[in-house]
Amino acid sequence: MAKKKKEQKRITKKLLNKYRLVILNEDTFEERISFKLTRLNVFVLSSITSIILISCTTILIAFTPLREYIPGYSSTSLNQKATRLVSTADSLETVLAVNQEYYNSIKKVLTGDVKTVEFDIDSAVQSQKLNPDEVDLNPSEQDMQLREEVSREDKYSLFESEKSSTDFSLFPPVKGSVTSGYNVNERHYAIDVAVPKDTPIKAAAAGTVIFAEWTSETGHVIILEHGNGLLTVYKHNASLTKQQGELVKAGEVIATAGSTGELTTGPHLHFELWRDGYPTDPSKFIDFE
Repeated sequence: MAKKKKEQKRITKKLLNKYRLVILNEDTFEERISFKLTRLNVFVLSSITSIILISCTTILIAFTPLREYIPGYSSTSLNQKATRLVSTADSLETVLAVNQEYYNSIKKVLTGDVKTVEFDIDSAVQSQKLNPDEVDLNPSEQDMQLREEVSREDKYSLFESEKSSTDFSLFPPVKGSVTSGYNVNERHYAIDVAVPKDTPIKAAAAGTVIFAEWTSETGHVIILEHGNGLLTVYKHNASLTKQQGELVKAGEVIATAGSTGELTTGPHLHFELWRDGYPTDPSKFIDFE
């Protein structure tokens, strides 16, 4: 026990022994600075200095732009920019996908690569003119269900319901001789009307220009959207007077007749009428002669 106390006193004495740190002028040996130190003072001073250095370094790394140069840290602004770029790229991919589907649909309209649906306005009208004296007016249960469903969907007459909802008529874009009619078997989903070169081509109804470009096969082409799934297509024009995105009125000049493109034999208008993505015979609704 006494030995341990002796050892502790010896260590304490060593820590508290005073030393003098003197800085002398080498030439004159003049004393310039002198410090009285103990081992304990030196230890405490070194510890405090180390703690201050570590704290300052930590603050510089955590709260200043210097942390960007430390491996493992990233810039907050850089992270924000990366997040915005990822979001923008995702939005652009979505827009590109939508545009691609849109252009594919337009391409099908131009090439006629769409299945057709037979639609006869005359038969639809005649079906509404049946003599009630010749018909059994006591419907069966199945007939009642069918009538209720048809009434709910408002599909007694596609064209008549369309005309009442849009309140417009189709006008002939040009007047001339029909040289080629609508023929599903020959995949000719249009009416060809022979007219002199540079004859004004007019809009069949009010609408929006959704396509106005040149194609190698059909020359200058312009497509109008009239709402409610109705499109009109005008091909082989000599020139176009409207651009994509413009609004046009019924009867407004949108092009001049010509014979442009590879699939043409003379000045004429190739006119197509599309409803809900399916071609329809224009002659059933427009008198071209």
